[in-house]
Amino acid sequence: MKTPTLLLGALLCAVILIATARADRPALPRIGVLAGTTPYEQGLRTGLLDLGYVEGKNITVDWRHTAGGIDEVRSHAIEMSNSKIDLIVVFGTSETRTVMEVSTAPIVFLSGDPIGTGLVTTLARPGGNATGVSSTGPELTAKRLELLRQFAPHAHRIGCLVNTSNPAGALQLKQAETAASDLGVDLIKFDARNDAEVDAAVHAIPRSALDGLLVTGDNLLFSHRAKIGRAVHKAKLPAMYPIKEYRGEGVLLSYGPSLKEAGRMTAVYVDKILKGAKPGDIPVEQLSRVELVINLQVAREEGIKVPEELLYRANEVIR
Repeated sequence: MKTPTLLLGALLCAVILIATARADRPALPRIGVLAGTTPYEQGLRTGLLDLGYVEGKNITVDWRHTAGGIDEVRSHAIEMSNSKIDLIVVFGTSETRTVMEVSTAPIVFLSGDPIGTGLVTTLARPGGNATGVSSTGPELTAKRLELLRQFAPHAHRIGCLVNTSNPAGALQLKQAETAASDLGVDLIKFDARNDAEVDAAVHAIPRSALDGLLVTGDNLLFSHRAKIGRAVHKAKLPAMYPIKEYRGEGVLLSYGPSLKEAGRMTAVYVDKILKGAKPGDIPVEQLSRVELVINLQVAREEGIKVPEELLYRANEVIR
């Protein structure tokens, strides 16, 4: 009759040993990700895998998808901070500023212009609890307008679709106004700070006697990319978009970095911070590769002749 007792004792010992081993096992690092765009998330996932991070094995990732609403971002950030998250990854300038206001956790960001929008003091030594990747600079906005003018050399009125509630958007608008003045064209502002204003702008743009349209970089605008692209294409209006991921939906032309590449680069910052580096000591890196993408099919449908020199300069030509 001792056998059942011995078996029970052995089983209890095994349970205690397993529980002890699990208690001694170090907790997996936990990061939170606030991302409203699929390409960026895809790049971040790829970057983490390339660095050896496998969800559930050596890292825990709390993915939160946002649609450009700052209140939603703030709520997620507060919840993450209260849960003692190890690090927060955030995409977008307004979103980064919001997270910085409510969290002292290390932050890795993708921002249009972190110096111009006040997120960091210098690229070399950002200070504070945030660092990351810069996706643009003052020269990109001017270059986009210059390239658009080559598609519409006789343009006098060019629209600028912008979200001025985003610090990066307001900065891009200033840069576009300066570039427009240098090129001798009138810049017509279409401010879209929320979903309703995006709808109003999309309705107004085809009726505004424009010769071209410049779409600035912004999460809210990107979330409405299909709607914007269809309306602009239907109006047969030459338009410049800020990133290659706008492709499709009647998009003629884009000049800028890749969101997937930006996501992949932020993974490097995650790795450094999880290994003990302080965000304020890690230099902000600027995306050095920008791509010119031209869609010849859209050009034909809109009756636009693409300059030969631009076809030679393009990184990608969609035929």
